Amino acid sequence: MTAAPRPDPLDPLPAYGDRRRLRVGLLGGSFNPAHDGHRFISLEALRRLALDEVWWLVSPQNPLKPAAGMAPLAERAGGARACAAHPRLRVTTLETRFGTRYTADTLAVLRRRFPNVTFVWLMGADNLHQISRWRAWSSIFRNHPVAVFDRAPYSYRALASKAARRFARHRLPLRKAPVLAGSEAPAWVFLPIRRHPASATAIRAGRHGAGSTPA
Repeated sequence: MTAAPRPDPLDPLPAYGDRRRLRVGLLGGSFNPAHDGHRFISLEALRRLALDEVWWLVSPQNPLKPAAGMAPLAERAGGARACAAHPRLRVTTLETRFGTRYTADTLAVLRRRFPNVTFVWLMGADNLHQISRWRAWSSIFRNHPVAVFDRAPYSYRALASKAARRFARHRLPLRKAPVLAGSEAPAWVFLPIRRHPASATAIRAGRHGAGSTPA
């Protein structure tokens, strides 16, 4: 019999038997690296969606992204913890602990492990634009409220995407964002927040440029 994974003191999720009825936003990604844009979205989610916490799900390896250039998981998680720096933002590597690879599978495990927690999936407009490429993507909408954050230059294309069209009648008006977490799925809202300029791609490019040798 395989032993249950030991709690990780650096991965401070509530105990599985915790009976508090929390409203938790889930922000998944490679966090390669984490930056102020992630923190900005998370704080906006806490405020606009009336959430208790936001958990950052640091992926061991996004199936849609190349492994080349991906920093080690421990390095990305450590950077995320330093960036989050807020008592209601939790950074976790639970996909490694659960042995899951795809978001739909991770969310299914979370629903079983935390039956009293209401999870809201958080994502940028860029992910709404391409979420139909994800494995079992429609189950994310059918099982969880979803909040989509404006992100240039993807927003117009995202709102015309396959996912947006399929679940168009379940989109809530912006004024109902505070009750999204209490809404029965499928339910989603688009949040036209101030756009944050931070970009992990740009940060990585800057690091490489700073480390290069002048010709």
